Amino acid sequence: MRKHPVILGICLLVLVGLFFLLMAALAGTFFGQRTLAWGDCVGVVTVEGVIRNSQEITRQLDDFGKDNSVKAIVVRIDSPGGGVTPAQEIHDAVLTVKKKKKVVASMGAIAASGGYLIACAADRIVANPGTVTGSISAIMHFANVEELLKKIGLKSSVVKSGRFKDIGSPTRPMTEDEKALIQSLVDDTYDQFLDVVAKDRRISKEDLRKIADGRLFTGRQARKLGLVDELGDLSYAVRLAGTLSGIKDEPDVVYPPKKKSTFWELILQQAVTTLAAELQKGEALPEGLNYLYGR
Repeated sequence: MRKHPVILGICLLVLVGLFFLLMAALAGTFFGQRTLAWGDCVGVVTVEGVIRNSQEITRQLDDFGKDNSVKAIVVRIDSPGGGVTPAQEIHDAVLTVKKKKKVVASMGAIAASGGYLIACAADRIVANPGTVTGSISAIMHFANVEELLKKIGLKSSVVKSGRFKDIGSPTRPMTEDEKALIQSLVDDTYDQFLDVVAKDRRISKEDLRKIADGRLFTGRQARKLGLVDELGDLSYAVRLAGTLSGIKDEPDVVYPPKKKSTFWELILQQAVTTLAAELQKGEALPEGLNYLYGR
């Protein structure tokens, strides 16, 4: 080896690289989120909190769909729902990846409204007995601060090109024509929700309308109604996904790799996290049409 220092150096580099790979895998296993897979595995994509954007989740689903070592996917949902469009986009992304691999939806503490819409795209839906789900409905929120503005002596002036241009303005009451227009918008969005659930869950729209009025169900109640398939936790959902995809032994679990951040990005993230925690104490409602419970 002394006569071949280059070969010795290469061997040492390979050994060091293998050591760090092993440490990374062990660290990931210890903290419960492995990003390295040594064999057939199940990928877990998490949908958490109010759904405001779909890009990151759809990207993760697409990445797992292209990864040959990921044999099945679990979509872990702990969300009250959110924006109509991002919920629909995630639902469609699940349908797309389902053409390649088995997908199981796992419901956490809450998987309502838009969260339930996403779950419907999976091959199977697993809920905990106490999961809060359902809330099959659509909603738009408007505030009216006209009386408050009068008290502080503030007036609003609007110049518009059409009579509906400032519909939903917080500075004046909504007209009957405006209410009818908004109601038609909400009704059509609600009908789209019904279409998805009826198709994915094989329930007639007539039967579905009887329970799709915004009401909530526990996971156990939802199972009796045919809204979910089985009762169990995340571990059960992972095992089920493995079984459906043909994995014989206990499947390895992988999560999407975390994005690497620079020092300044970490500082900014910490500041944003602190600010967000303060803002959540009086969190504003998501704008526009929503599949959302609890607001």
